[in-house]
Amino acid sequence: MRVIAAMSGGVDSAVAAARAVDAGHDVTGIHLALSRNPQSYRTGARGCCTVEDANDARRAADAIGIPFYVWDLSERFHAEVVEDFVSEYAAGRTPHPCLRCNEKIKFAAVLDRALALGFDAVATGHYARLVRAADGTVELHRSADPAKDQSYVLGVLTSGQLRHAMFPLGDSRKDEVREEAERRGIQVARKPDSHDICFIADGNTSGWLRERLGPAEGDVVDEATGSVLGRHEGAYGFTVGQRRGLRVGTPTADGRPRYVLDIEPVSGTVTVGPRERLAVHRLQGRQPRWCGPAPDGQVRGTVQLRAHGGEHPAVVRLDGERVEVELLEPAHGVAPGQAAVLYDGTRVVGSCTIAATSRA
Repeated sequence: MRVIAAMSGGVDSAVAAARAVDAGHDVTGIHLALSRNPQSYRTGARGCCTVEDANDARRAADAIGIPFYVWDLSERFHAEVVEDFVSEYAAGRTPHPCLRCNEKIKFAAVLDRALALGFDAVATGHYARLVRAADGTVELHRSADPAKDQSYVLGVLTSGQLRHAMFPLGDSRKDEVREEAERRGIQVARKPDSHDICFIADGNTSGWLRERLGPAEGDVVDEATGSVLGRHEGAYGFTVGQRRGLRVGTPTADGRPRYVLDIEPVSGTVTVGPRERLAVHRLQGRQPRWCGPAPDGQVRGTVQLRAHGGEHPAVVRLDGERVEVELLEPAHGVAPGQAAVLYDGTRVVGSCTIAATSRA
């Protein structure tokens, strides 16, 4: 097959490209230029989206012996990922930009361009497995390495996109990938993983949002008494479940910490209270995406609510574009805007964006 290898400049995507070559595919490496102004994004060799990363990707492609190009998708990335991130926070929600990038950029814009150019698949360095079912459909499954599993951020992919995806690292551990990179002479073998949001250069999310949304003062309110405990400069600086930086000067009577329970974007009110009030028993979801045929009616399985969070036994009920999730065990600190990814064992069934939560 003719394969596009999306090379971020990190060790995972480099080894994934090399393995695609070893499998006999005709591989071309591409790096995505995602910033309209490279100086506005994070600097330093971390494995995603910087000028240094583009150079590392080019050197890795040379070591593997494959053609290499840079594709400028900065305008689409800004519109689909950056602006979405800003608008979601402005609405009091907590988005996941890497998940949105996979949905809108890596497996939409990149895959569409690759197919138009006559390529058959896009290979990435994600830790997840693709399994061909008995009926020929391609299923998305968890990685063999639970510590590195990235199936959560791929739960937005459709069956059509999965048919044209390759995840060569799905059966590997991270230490094995680094050792293989060293054997192959790939210079980024020991390069640190990227964890930060690529378009926020200094990692200060609330400060970055304040520059774009402006100051928007509001009250920090105690849930139990309704009393105003403090003031803040913007509700977008908070997320449900947050404990630190609440700008509350009055301690609780029992000495226990407070957590953000709710964010009201119109009034700017941030409601705080004890940890037990973070318990969530039901979720309402929107914009479902299925990694295969859409389930019918009711599904039992588990849901994952964070990229590196645990699984929660759940019953999922479907009604068109509406998804209702009943958690059989409560989850804590779940924020609207996050993704709920549904699993059947190791198989990813699909995902939805959390619109609202409720307690029993």
